[in-house]
Amino acid sequence: MNLMGIIFANIYDSSLGELTNKRTMASLPYGGRYRQIDFALSNMTACGIRHIGIISRYNYQSLMNHIGSGEEWDLEMQEGGLEFLTPYASGTSSSFKGKLDALNSAMDFLEFGEEEYVILADPGMVYNIDLKAVVEAHIASGKDITVVTKPGVANGKKRLDMAITVKDGAITDMAVDYEAPEGYLASIGLFVISKDLLIHEVKESVARNLYRFERDFVLRQYLAGNLSVNIYTYDGIVLFTESTEEYYKANLATIDPDIRKGLFRGAHPIYTKVRDQVPSYYGEGCNLEDCTLADGCMLEGTVRNSVLFRHVNVGAGAVIEDSVIMNDTVVGENAYLKCVILDKDVVVSPGARLVGTPTNPVILKRGETV
Repeated sequence: MNLMGIIFANIYDSSLGELTNKRTMASLPYGGRYRQIDFALSNMTACGIRHIGIISRYNYQSLMNHIGSGEEWDLEMQEGGLEFLTPYASGTSSSFKGKLDALNSAMDFLEFGEEEYVILADPGMVYNIDLKAVVEAHIASGKDITVVTKPGVANGKKRLDMAITVKDGAITDMAVDYEAPEGYLASIGLFVISKDLLIHEVKESVARNLYRFERDFVLRQYLAGNLSVNIYTYDGIVLFTESTEEYYKANLATIDPDIRKGLFRGAHPIYTKVRDQVPSYYGEGCNLEDCTLADGCMLEGTVRNSVLFRHVNVGAGAVIEDSVIMNDTVVGENAYLKCVILDKDVVVSPGARLVGTPTNPVILKRGETV
């Protein structure tokens, strides 16, 4: 298929607090071994896309280190292949105003090549989707843009970037930044649009001080009758990570075999940076219950309903429950952790006690000692 891809790496950084102080949302560790951008990259490359731009405003060093040359996704870091687009480092804008502004600053990348369609993706959701089917549905619809949606997300509390209702195949309501009640479909930040239309609309919108993709382009032009919108409903697993609470719950969700299967054995494999390590060591006093574990761990204590990334050390007598523990963290002997998120390289002293709640987990920043 004649496609190119754009990934917005920083979209929800501000809603994740300390977790994204020094990294983009796209580079957030996920599920024991992965980063959130792995899903968008794997979805796109499985569809045959080899021209992908990653738009990032700041804190993108971690993301660049993770992606490297792009060989895990069969991509090459070169003009026309995989490119990091950092328009706010030297472009015309000094601050982020919205996706249209970001796309306008990356216009050279958009205009390069002869692709006919563009797929736009956010890193604030993880899913494993067959983009070929999405693009085929878009072409068959004859509409200007396709919005990929997920049912069952709207609950009257979660604010959705875009919420839509459909009856007999026709859109009956569309709203943005809306705490939609049950019955609405939630956009998952995934769009298909022709490149020529996107370039035209970006230039026209920015020239009129309009910068937000969903509100100022899709909703505005749809209500004016200038844009036809196709809705593609995806019934597979979609986990939102737009807040600290959602990120915490989305990680723990990988413990569920059905969710894990839907994410990692869905339409195609999910690839990530290869970091082979020795197998995890399970000590004589180790006790594990319902966990997702990566390789390279040293386990002497008890771990229940938790996600442990690579090279985590759990001392004898320590108890970890309902927690997300990232790479190279050390949990000392007889420590007790419940409902916590420990970033990389954290040291928990012997006997320490950290207790949060599922809606407000305790977070320790990278490299902290407690």
